[in-house]
Amino acid sequence: MTEAPNNLHPAVAKSLAAWHEMVEKLDLAALEKIVHPDATFRSPMSINPYTPAPALILALSTVITIFEDFTYHRQFGSEDGLNVVLEFSAKVGDKTLKGIDMIRFDEQGLITDFEVMIRPLNGLQALGAAMAERVGNAMPDFKVKNRP
Repeated sequence: MTEAPNNLHPAVAKSLAAWHEMVEKLDLAALEKIVHPDATFRSPMSINPYTPAPALILALSTVITIFEDFTYHRQFGSEDGLNVVLEFSAKVGDKTLKGIDMIRFDEQGLITDFEVMIRPLNGLQALGAAMAERVGNAMPDFKVKNRP
């Protein structure tokens, strides 16, 4: 994977490094330490985002158990150093997919918004089916915000 953008806010760089370490170990137990309590999760399966932080933590902690051969390839940072985009690839069963994680942080380095986009459609559908099996109806229990 490419190096982290060198214009990241120092707190963001620290949290991003922690994120990469958690993903590498396939252990998101410490995720809540870098997520703002009012964080928003934007799923590739729903137009409306979920909030607060437990929705984001549930989604990411579940998806990490579904993805196989997950790899980050490139990462980009915004000029203000508070936003990153991470390009990834993975498999879900026999489907290969590509995607991006668009992550917004606050100045304390806490994730405030995590949006996932995935292609192609058959990879997204395989992921959606696997998430439904594991999460069931838990996600609708979280507050759905109208998309801005």
